[in-house]
Amino acid sequence: MTKKLNTTIDVDIGGTFTDCFVRSNGTIVTGKAETTSHDLSIGFLNSIISASSDLNVDSNDLIASATAIRYSTTFALNKLISRSGSKLGVLVTNGLEDIVPVGRGSQWTDGMTVHEQRNVSRSDKPEPIVPQDMIVGVRERINFKGEILRPLDETDLRDKVRYLVEQGARGFAVCLAWSHRNPTHEQKVREIISDEYPDAYLGSAPVFLSSEISRKKGEYERTITTMLSAYLHQSMIDELYGIGDELRQRGYVKPLQMIHNTGGTAEIFRTSAIDTFKGGPASALVGGSYLGGIYGYENVIAADMGGTSFDLSLIAGGASRTYNLEPIVDRWRVHSTMLKSQSIGAGGGSIARVRADLDNKIEVGPESAGSNPGPACYNQGGRNPTVTDADVILGYIDPSGFHGGEKPLSVRHAERAVQRQVADPLGIGVVEAASLIRSITDAEMGSTIYKETALRGYDPQNFVLFAIGGAGPTHAEGFAKHAGVNTVIVFPYSSVFSAFGSSVMDTKHIYEQSLHIPLLQPGTLDPYQNFDEFNQTVLDLQELAIHDFKGEGYGEAQLSFELYLDMKYGGQLDVTRVTSPLTELTSDQDISTIASAFEKEYNEVYSPISTTPQNGVEIDNFVLQATAPRDKPLLSEYPLSGPDPQSAETGSRPVYWLPDGFQSSIIYDWAKLLPGNVVNGPAIIEAPFTTIAVPPNSTYAVDNKLTGILSLPSKSS
Repeated sequence: MTKKLNTTIDVDIGGTFTDCFVRSNGTIVTGKAETTSHDLSIGFLNSIISASSDLNVDSNDLIASATAIRYSTTFALNKLISRSGSKLGVLVTNGLEDIVPVGRGSQWTDGMTVHEQRNVSRSDKPEPIVPQDMIVGVRERINFKGEILRPLDETDLRDKVRYLVEQGARGFAVCLAWSHRNPTHEQKVREIISDEYPDAYLGSAPVFLSSEISRKKGEYERTITTMLSAYLHQSMIDELYGIGDELRQRGYVKPLQMIHNTGGTAEIFRTSAIDTFKGGPASALVGGSYLGGIYGYENVIAADMGGTSFDLSLIAGGASRTYNLEPIVDRWRVHSTMLKSQSIGAGGGSIARVRADLDNKIEVGPESAGSNPGPACYNQGGRNPTVTDADVILGYIDPSGFHGGEKPLSVRHAERAVQRQVADPLGIGVVEAASLIRSITDAEMGSTIYKETALRGYDPQNFVLFAIGGAGPTHAEGFAKHAGVNTVIVFPYSSVFSAFGSSVMDTKHIYEQSLHIPLLQPGTLDPYQNFDEFNQTVLDLQELAIHDFKGEGYGEAQLSFELYLDMKYGGQLDVTRVTSPLTELTSDQDISTIASAFEKEYNEVYSPISTTPQNGVEIDNFVLQATAPRDKPLLSEYPLSGPDPQSAETGSRPVYWLPDGFQSSIIYDWAKLLPGNVVNGPAIIEAPFTTIAVPPNSTYAVDNKLTGILSLPSKSS
């Protein structure tokens, strides 16, 4: 190399494409490659090669110069759905062997679509990840105070472990009752397993303790969370070691960092499989919040349409910290604090079909053609019609310019697939069938946006929409109209937005501890007096954070802490998460301050008429967020030119715009548009990894940061 590079690389692996965002010596470039599901490291490296070509730098030199490489993936979820994790043995307290097989009442519908839930008579419990004969009870008992009522029977334990190993267990999940209050028995179980079967005998057979995975009450969720982490551990290790080996061979010497669904990053050694679920949507949410702050948008809809799914996140009042306190992974309710997002099976690769059993209704998704074979127009053997095939037929995508011109598409194959599987069964033409596919997809995404905002008490007209993902800018004009949003923002790196989002993430860990504290007594409202119990719980969580961050190279002075409390009125079942104004109690006034913060948050969520202060106020759970801030990329600014975009015109072609059909539309090269240019619809703007659709009676204005603002006509106009 002629000069030393200062580089960060962020990679997001999706179901169809792998995206890359690179900052090198102040220059930002993006890359995209097809996801290689058989070996994810190939697509991972190809995306970096794609980005390095724009820098005129060898990809190995770029990797070797990186100060950080961050990575988000859906790999763990895919392994869970396919039930291809490791064979586990599960050890629980004697008498609780059926806690997972019996489950909770909601287990019948957890993770199901609304349509599936309505047809509950045909639903069933999720396929177990661990068969019932691989769950054994251990003789021991600890009570809710953490007191040992029955010592661990070591002889019984050794017999149970031998049984599990003989049945083929190659990993163990240990989930003993109330171990989050006293982990000594779980720790002893791990010691005995290591004594009975050291690595020299059994090989790598990891032991996962629920007291380390989740320090929260709730036996069902804590057991499920521990089982999932153990079940997916080996698959994650195999994937990450493969990518890590490839990076080390190219000179990268630092630990690979993983994107967590809490909105932060951590080294792979501080990451469990459960942390990686929905890492991509979490990245998009953090990136959207960061850019929303720069542009002054307090209310943002981050709408990410990729090749496989449509992921939706909301930023309301400038805050992205909307957490799902009881998230569902696949069909399982888990203990994990995740940033809230909504996903549906609507992407460029979503397959369209005619349902003869539903009066010939067209259904799009949730099944996807993925990257291989992909849509029919890929000409890789795919025969199913997809949304991308419809976009090609309707003129939105140039077959010779897809994926930066590196992947020519076949219009003939797209037309044949739509003809055979949609048009002919309905007795209509190919163009009409393609239009129906696109319209149905846009309507479903728009409806999802509307319901997600309205159900949270917001008016979507008060939001701007960030169109992200490879297909987001292509379909934004359609789903924004259905959602009732008139302003759409398209960024220079919208097509790799999740990878961008991880580049602005801080290193972050979240620590939780269940502890019931009656803050105000019911009736009398007498304040809680055991300040030491509250303060020591916070200090214990801080010590855990300091220890973990020290292992990642951070000093205590670099950390910031934020305390959340899960609180409720006496007699309630559900909690409300509150940002605590204090991390230490020293007086009755401090009690009042925290109670007031809870009441304010509760009023905003449920309205003042639902408050019941006479029932007292309780704390159910402590949540400590520890953060080590990271430098954020600055957006370059450019001088404004005039509004005329003629210098970026490359021609015209017919594009199908509802409700009028095909109209001659001017085609623009995104790279040649200048700050200040205004494109009037109907028009198509072609960028390297996406296409921006500007419908009739709409404008697309380029600002001084090369961001595009698409202004759509309101429904009333």
